[in-house]
Parts: sequence; C-alpha cells; structure tokens
Amino acid sequence: MVEKKLSPKGKSVRVTFELPADVAEKSVAIVGDFNDWDASKHPMELKKKKGVWTKTISLPPGEKYEFRYLVDNAQWRNDEAADGYVPNPYFEENSVLEL
Repeated sequence: MVEKKLSPKGKSVRVTFELPADVAEKSVAIVGDFNDWDASKHPMELKKKKGVWTKTISLPPGEKYEFRYLVDNAQWRNDEAADGYVPNPYFEENSVLEL
C-alpha cells in the first residue's frame, strides 16, 4: 500500500509505504531512484500490532519515482498499489510513484 499526503505548504509529500507482516521474516527496505537504490537508507519497521511493515518518507512533489521493496535482503517485490510499472534492466519491472 502507498499513501500520499501533501504537506500544508505544498513543499513535500509524505509517502507512507506498507506491506503485510507475513511477507518477510527479518527485514524489508524501500529502495528506489530517490535513495540511489541503497537498501540501508529506508528500512521499514515492523508494527506487530497492526500486522504491517511500514515506513514514511518525504519527497518533493511533481516528480515521478521508481522503487521496489527488498525483502529479507534476497527477494525483490513490487507494490500492488503503485501508480504504474516500468521495465528495468533485469527483465523485471519497477513500481512507479507519481507525486
């Protein structure tokens, strides 16, 4: 799930990413062109009571970003609620986030 919320002054968009808790045993990270595809920059937090992995980040509005989830440092996953998908160089697809 991806939820977007424009800041009151319109200078940034708070984007909340969520995945069900059962998709990973140990870790989930959001990686994309907004963080140079670096899994260490946006690790998700497991909220056991809600049953989800979650992370909120702020990004500039009016942009388009490609991203994926890295699950347990081994499996790539797209977001079913993405704004679209584009092919990547690995014969797979990246999720697209439009702000």
